[in-house]
Amino acid sequence: MEAYKHILVAVDVSAEAAQVAERAHDLASRYGARLTLLHVVEPVIVDNSYDLMTSVPVELDNTLIESGRAFLDRLAEDLKLGEATRLVELGSIKGEVFRVVEEQAVDLVVIGTHGRHGVGLLLGSTANAILHGTPCDVHAVRIQKT
Repeated sequence: MEAYKHILVAVDVSAEAAQVAERAHDLASRYGARLTLLHVVEPVIVDNSYDLMTSVPVELDNTLIESGRAFLDRLAEDLKLGEATRLVELGSIKGEVFRVVEEQAVDLVVIGTHGRHGVGLLLGSTANAILHGTPCDVHAVRIQKT
């Protein structure tokens, strides 16, 4: 097996994101791989068909994107991730992960999972979609409750 060259870690803006990023950083260090942090903002969809005025500011997506950038900057600083690339994208999570994997020749995706079973697993999850749809290896980090 060849060493990984480019590792993508997909995180949300939660306290648990550090667990996932730490594991990805450890793997990147072991393999001498590039590390990219990715946070995806899903677009806010507002149905104004029954309202006279817009109930959500038009700039909400931009605010969420800026908040995501600030979160990744803090995460990188707190974990001393050095030159890790930081991306914040707008779209569907799995779609953006798949796009970045393809465009940037990622050979390992690191994601967090809460390890749901039964009905929760049947309903699907982002981690499950990425695991089964990404053309490269996927490393799922079991999230420990903090």
